[in-house]
Amino acid sequence: MSADRNSKLVLVGAAIFVLVLLVAQVTYIVPPGHRGVQVTLGKVSPNFKPEGIGFKPPFISSIRLLNVRQKTVQRTTTCISKDLQEIKTTVAVLYRIPENSVVEIFQKYKGDPFGTLVYPRVDEALKEVTKERTAQNTVQERNHVKSSSLEIARAKVGSLIHIADLVLEDISLSEKLENAIEQKMVQEQNANKAIFEQAKARIDAQTRIISAKGEADSIRIRGQALAENPAYIDLQIVDTWDGRTPRVISGNQKGASLLLPVDKQTDQRANDR
Repeated sequence: MSADRNSKLVLVGAAIFVLVLLVAQVTYIVPPGHRGVQVTLGKVSPNFKPEGIGFKPPFISSIRLLNVRQKTVQRTTTCISKDLQEIKTTVAVLYRIPENSVVEIFQKYKGDPFGTLVYPRVDEALKEVTKERTAQNTVQERNHVKSSSLEIARAKVGSLIHIADLVLEDISLSEKLENAIEQKMVQEQNANKAIFEQAKARIDAQTRIISAKGEADSIRIRGQALAENPAYIDLQIVDTWDGRTPRVISGNQKGASLLLPVDKQTDQRANDR
């Protein structure tokens, strides 16, 4: 009795195992962020498999997975500038595989196109852009170097791979060259400062000349007004009078009268009388 029971258990277990194996062979699962490529007896299906579960012929087909999420890979490349200086550039490449390129990428690049397709084109683009600039300009115009390199790399790769962006994380020059560039920048700043000070001195001198000319014109106009109208002096006296009664001291026939100001106490005593 027990022997028959054990035999049945073995048969049930074997049936379950065969069923699980069969289910595993006829189904597949493509996880999120991936696409599947079906290979049947060495032949690649022209259409990719989307995310989720699906069915395939058992034992003769397999599903190969490709990651279509955006990836970021960092590399360091060495370039030669227009003035024959060595520049080491650390660049981060952001790229992803488009859905319509999944099958072709699997066939031509074994599923990972970065080392054989993406980075070589980025390296070529950086070298082409750098050789058109001096080392100093490469450092100072890094945004333009980045945008130009990205445009060239995209054109080289085409639609097979989408290069989302390039990030120039570091541009390194030799220590000797960096010191020379720094000294040159200091000299340029000093030269610009000297030019500014010279321009300021010229403006200050012109301002003083204009001020002196204005004062001379004012004196000439007042002198001309006095010559043409002697009463101009009386008008000036009235304009500057502080309201106190002046004392007049008469001179002799040859002398002139003298007007002296009277203080407030003297003026008050005169009024009391």
